[in-house]
Amino acid sequence: MKNNKENNPNKILLTIICIVILVGAIAGIFYLDKTKKEEKELAYTELIKNINEGQIEKIKMTTGSTTITVTYKTLNGEAGTEENEKDRQKRVIVPSTQAFIELVQTKVDENGLEIELIQESTNQLLKVADTLFSLLPTILLISLMLMIFKMQGFGGDKEKVYGGESNKKSDIRFKDIAGLDEEKNELIEIVDFLKKPQAYLDMGAKIPRGILLYGKPGTGKTLIAKAIAGEAGVPFISMSGSEFIEMFAGLGASRVRKLFDKAKKMAPAIIFIDEIDAIGARRSSNSGAETENNQTLNQLLVEMDGFDTNETIIVLAATNRPEMLDKALLRPGRFDRQVTIPTPDLNGREAILKLHSANKKFADDVDFRSIAGDTAGFTGAELANILNEAAIIATRENHNAITNEDIENAVKKVTVGLEKANRVISDKDKKLTAYHEAGHAVVSKFLETQTAVKEVSIIPRGAAGGYTMYKTNEDKYYVSKTELLEKMVALMGGRAAEKIALNEISTGASNDIEVATGIAKDMLTVYGMDDKLGPISLKVDDPYELQIFGEKVIDEVGNQIQILIENAYVTAQRILRENMDILDKVAEVLLEKEKISSEEFEKFF
Repeated sequence: MKNNKENNPNKILLTIICIVILVGAIAGIFYLDKTKKEEKELAYTELIKNINEGQIEKIKMTTGSTTITVTYKTLNGEAGTEENEKDRQKRVIVPSTQAFIELVQTKVDENGLEIELIQESTNQLLKVADTLFSLLPTILLISLMLMIFKMQGFGGDKEKVYGGESNKKSDIRFKDIAGLDEEKNELIEIVDFLKKPQAYLDMGAKIPRGILLYGKPGTGKTLIAKAIAGEAGVPFISMSGSEFIEMFAGLGASRVRKLFDKAKKMAPAIIFIDEIDAIGARRSSNSGAETENNQTLNQLLVEMDGFDTNETIIVLAATNRPEMLDKALLRPGRFDRQVTIPTPDLNGREAILKLHSANKKFADDVDFRSIAGDTAGFTGAELANILNEAAIIATRENHNAITNEDIENAVKKVTVGLEKANRVISDKDKKLTAYHEAGHAVVSKFLETQTAVKEVSIIPRGAAGGYTMYKTNEDKYYVSKTELLEKMVALMGGRAAEKIALNEISTGASNDIEVATGIAKDMLTVYGMDDKLGPISLKVDDPYELQIFGEKVIDEVGNQIQILIENAYVTAQRILRENMDILDKVAEVLLEKEKISSEEFEKFF
């Protein structure tokens, strides 16, 4: 029954389209026939003249119509045959049928003119066709509007409901989420409140109106929201922020009202708005007129203020960009709690890997702790994707279980790209790539803050002609100025090696230069790490705000960025010149073997 109801609007729309096409075809046929006849139309004055001259043989008249059909005699003035009668016919529109009959009555007797009267009913089909053709633009317009409303979901419910009267249930529980222990503890009391709200109300505690979950994509914001619904066992009404925005003004606000009305009827309930920044962005004035987005946000603010004290409705929202949200939305009383969902730490990554390994086969020597150590900064979604890719690779290679090598290949595939071992590369490009990657690796070895080299390769992956991978054995929450400066030196190692070893530079260092420039810019404008500019932040929302610093400060920022990059480039060249023999050996081995492991790389030193 449910499927039939869901498909019903589509059937109605298809029926309307078929009717329109059919009506258009019928009307088109009659219109073409009418047009053909009108091509032989005769002027009324010319008809009178021809009747007086005795050229007309027959006149056909339809009762109730001012259009008549006249048949001419043959060229010699005699009556023609029935076979060529259609070729001698012309149509004439007369001002008045009665006046015309009186005018030509005398010619009937003089010239043997024949007048044939046709009943009106014989021409009803043509009249119906004419009427339908005249209504065709209106029918097409109505059909177009119905199609637009259908595409916009006008009058339909876009929200997904889990629990309550719905047959859908949220199967996610807190045990299905790993690496977010503190965040789960923060939200467990929300579940407890939904289960026994009266205990909190008796204590005088107010119902939290809303909880905002924010963090990087893939950290598990939506997963936690579903777990809350699953644990609480209450109706969970889910909707994406983009589904509120419509072409027609007012529909977004209407959807917000319907959403909250539904939640109030199902209370206690949870409303979950994913990607709330689509409707919750800061309000702006467009020539004094409110935009559709502003109206939707205003309605959301009103609804979140309109809860009664005893209504157990909680609004959960998720976003990747909390800085974009309107301040009125973030104040206490609307979103009382703002919970950061961070990327997992070492223990969290290990727990996530073990959770997603439950239904997979692994070799005995696979160490999830070691994998977690090599994936610092990865989100839960990325870790799950790595294990899935490893399972695919293991199946493709006909392995009995997933090995460490499969997992390492999966990490490379996700982070760097697909290996392209069969790509044809010229000897010149291969040599340039070998020295470029060797330059990165050798320079990094002599920088104290940089992590150890894990692998160097000149086999193309993704868009890169080669790559140098580093070990990521710790989670960093703060980065020092020295580390940032040395990171820029390591990045410039590839360009420096090209210049020193081959006396040539290539486009291969474009990404390195882009990253190094970004680091230098952030050091000056965000972190305030320049002694001359001082500890100031030039990170602004509007470029016009930079005017308060003056042009001298802006020019100085540009000069200091150039100095930082140039110093990094010079330092990289100095390190390579002092260790030219090692650079040549690493490049030679790369040209021979195409890959160098961390153990093999350490032997050069």
